[in-house]
Amino acid sequence: MRQNLAARIGVWSAHHRKTAIIGWLLFVVLAAGLGGASGMVEMSASESGAGDSARAERILDEAGIDEPAGELVMVAGRAEGGWRTAAGALTEALRATGEVGGIAPPLASEDGKDALIRFEIKGDSTTAADRVGPVLDAVRETGEAHRDVRLYQFGEASSGKLLGDLLADDFQRAEFTAVPLALGILLVAFGAVVAALLPVGLALTACLAAFGLLSLASHQLHLFQTTYSVMFLMGLAVGVDYCLFYLRRERDERAAGRDAETALRIAAATSGRAVLVSGVTVMVAMAGMFLSGLMLFKGFALATILVVFIAMIGSVTVLPALLAWLGDRVEAGRVPFLNRRGKKNARKGARESGALAGALLRPVLARPKLFAVASAAVLVALAVPALGMKTESLGMEKQFGSGSELTVAHRNITETFPGGPAPARVVVKADDIGAAGVRKALGRFPADTVTVHPERNIAEIEVPLAGNGSDARSKAALSELRDERLPAAFAGTGAQVHVTGDLAGSVDFTAQLRRGIVPVFVFITAVTFLLMLFCFRSYVIAATSIVLNLLSVVAAYGVMVAVFQHGWGAELLGTEKIGAIESWMPLFVLVVLFGLSMDYHVFVVSRMKEAHDRGLDTPSAIHEGIRRTAGAVTGAAVIMVAVFAVFGTLSMQDMQQMGVGLAVAVLLDATLVRMVLLPSVMVLLGERNWRTPKGLGRLPGIRHGDVEGEAGGASAGGAGVGTEPSAAGPRHVAPTTWR
Repeated sequence: MRQNLAARIGVWSAHHRKTAIIGWLLFVVLAAGLGGASGMVEMSASESGAGDSARAERILDEAGIDEPAGELVMVAGRAEGGWRTAAGALTEALRATGEVGGIAPPLASEDGKDALIRFEIKGDSTTAADRVGPVLDAVRETGEAHRDVRLYQFGEASSGKLLGDLLADDFQRAEFTAVPLALGILLVAFGAVVAALLPVGLALTACLAAFGLLSLASHQLHLFQTTYSVMFLMGLAVGVDYCLFYLRRERDERAAGRDAETALRIAAATSGRAVLVSGVTVMVAMAGMFLSGLMLFKGFALATILVVFIAMIGSVTVLPALLAWLGDRVEAGRVPFLNRRGKKNARKGARESGALAGALLRPVLARPKLFAVASAAVLVALAVPALGMKTESLGMEKQFGSGSELTVAHRNITETFPGGPAPARVVVKADDIGAAGVRKALGRFPADTVTVHPERNIAEIEVPLAGNGSDARSKAALSELRDERLPAAFAGTGAQVHVTGDLAGSVDFTAQLRRGIVPVFVFITAVTFLLMLFCFRSYVIAATSIVLNLLSVVAAYGVMVAVFQHGWGAELLGTEKIGAIESWMPLFVLVVLFGLSMDYHVFVVSRMKEAHDRGLDTPSAIHEGIRRTAGAVTGAAVIMVAVFAVFGTLSMQDMQQMGVGLAVAVLLDATLVRMVLLPSVMVLLGERNWRTPKGLGRLPGIRHGDVEGEAGGASAGGAGVGTEPSAAGPRHVAPTTWR
């Protein structure tokens, strides 16, 4: 019988192990080296935004107008005028740094106790964060010398430096936490050091190569700062899981008495095929982000597709080569009390794992309607908070937590000087900026808020907004500015008028997301349906897959809203209530979970389909499929949840939301959905699960059995990854009553 693609790749790699291993290492070194030399190019404000605010930023970019990075320092005294001495000293200290220009006279608060000093960081605003260090030192030293006042600093450069430092620290912490955690889980799973190191090593080299290629690609598609973190998160989780599936199947076949070559062929033909199907599914789902209309998601799509593709290729090429080279030495470094993979214990451990899954599954199959309704009710209950989801582009003051120095400074400045840190920025472009009508319109705003660039026929207006910069008052003020004040001022002038700024950018970005999520959702649901139809030739299974995925996603949304928007249980997770979800998070979580959930779904349902094709009735096929895949699904889910949970402990609020949301969703998907809801629903549907509608009989499909021919004479009739191997051939089992 003709071998499938995964089997042919695995056999070739095993026979050309030196070529496969050296080729992989050369590829990783070359990709990482070229990427490191080229560096990453980050997106500009006009590229990262959308709508009216992006048009404003684009006008400024095309005109070559680069506004210096603005900074604010509030000097808070205890009595009226008590800030004057410290303000004077601070002004002199700032000038002495040589990095500051445009220092404005102190602006006193209404009660006279506080003053606000505005200034700019000289030079290119995109590199201001790299040069703000002496300014931060000057502010700190002035505060230490004048203990009778408090100094609060907030601005583009200072927040940018803090963001850069936090991202670097968080990425390092994630790497040094997630990798040992995954290694520890694999040690428990395999009980041997070498077997545990293989998946981690391949996942890390896949991430390293993907980092390099992404850096090269960033010169064409500019990236957001957190893209590398997102790629590492996906690469480590997916890379380890793919290798885990492959390696456990090969080890189980060896423990069952297969020779090394046969065991590797069986692993390639079964688990290798599952890795290819899963990898393609994840990549196609990620491609949906290209339809969002936002460069941020295009970067995320490219990053995740790259790392999943490389991890998939490594799992079906270099891993079989390493296994062929190592042979039984993959069991080297056995850990006492953990190693259960020996030939004597493999079957026993597999039976115990399957027996536990079977015991948990038995009541579900006996009362499918009860468990279907109960599990669906739990997911719906978890999803209820999502009905009140509020999204916004989280500003720096919300990203860093309420207790951070930057957040405290922002809060104090906005309370004392509303609109100070985040005014709206109006960009006016006219054929003749000096025309009488345009000059009259500009004259309706205070002169100190208007900057005219006559040689470019562009003017800028800074308009303070009421509120704290993101609340309902600020949004109402922005709407009034856009819909009433500006149209009234510039009517009949022929000028282009656009509004940008932190709040305007957030509002426009969120609006684009709401428009973009529709084509993305349609794309991934259609692709998921077609892939499931291709795999199983059943529209019932395809439709069921989509419904189950949606339940997992909305349940994850509900948990995210409960924790981060309402603060329920936030302290237990080491985070806090911030009142909103990062605007790009819902779409990202939707796409990622639709891709990753197929990892388990295809694997589990394939085992059910294989059992049904051998003659088992539907309840028996469901029981066998879940029982034989329970160990692999549990191991893979534990690793994914652990890796995602690490990101939930990082400093940045968006990373926390992503980590918690994905960890909760994968946990629910691998337990409540795959172990309870899926089998109960399939039992209720009965034989309708497997019917191929008329007209689809000629649809190409993927075989779910007949591994014997593919593996070169070894049958895997009932063996799943991480399960008890079996050489059982086709048989018929009478319908079973589950008691």
